[in-house]
Amino acid sequence: MKNFAYISTKQFFDWEQVLPRDIESILKAVKPLAVHYHELTGKPLGVTGEIAEFEAARLLGLKLLAARSEGYDATKRRRGPLERIQIKGRFKRDGKKWGRVPSINIEKKFDSVVLVLMQGQYEVVEIWKASRQAVSKRLKEPGSKARNERNSMSVPQFRKIADLVWSADT
Repeated sequence: MKNFAYISTKQFFDWEQVLPRDIESILKAVKPLAVHYHELTGKPLGVTGEIAEFEAARLLGLKLLAARSEGYDATKRRRGPLERIQIKGRFKRDGKKWGRVPSINIEKKFDSVVLVLMQGQYEVVEIWKASRQAVSKRLKEPGSKARNERNSMSVPQFRKIADLVWSADT
């Protein structure tokens, strides 16, 4: 069965028919608006996750699923079973710290987590990938309330358990 995404007009469309260049052109227009909004208000516009998902799919060859898919955002078939991937994104202004990885629900089905790090005009600088086992182990370690109760860890903590899978420098 094909993946379908819900549109507020109560119509459905075939997600596989959406052209990546159409999405890319929309995100190209949104990125400078999001940066400007952040400069004016000090708050994010709320598009980081969508940009991260598209960029991860484009750069890593992932297949994005419809919105609100249960537990994971994309898949990739390599040798063997289909890999189910949660995609998280962080954006930072130059000179700032990366902060925390968005909440990871370890009760849902997924095989790995991809973290897309962006800065400047939402340019991707690095993509890191951690296994479900590594993420679950780190989130269950005693210590931080944010990590234990909110299922979140700092970007440096995520990097310690993950592998760099894409870099703008290479």
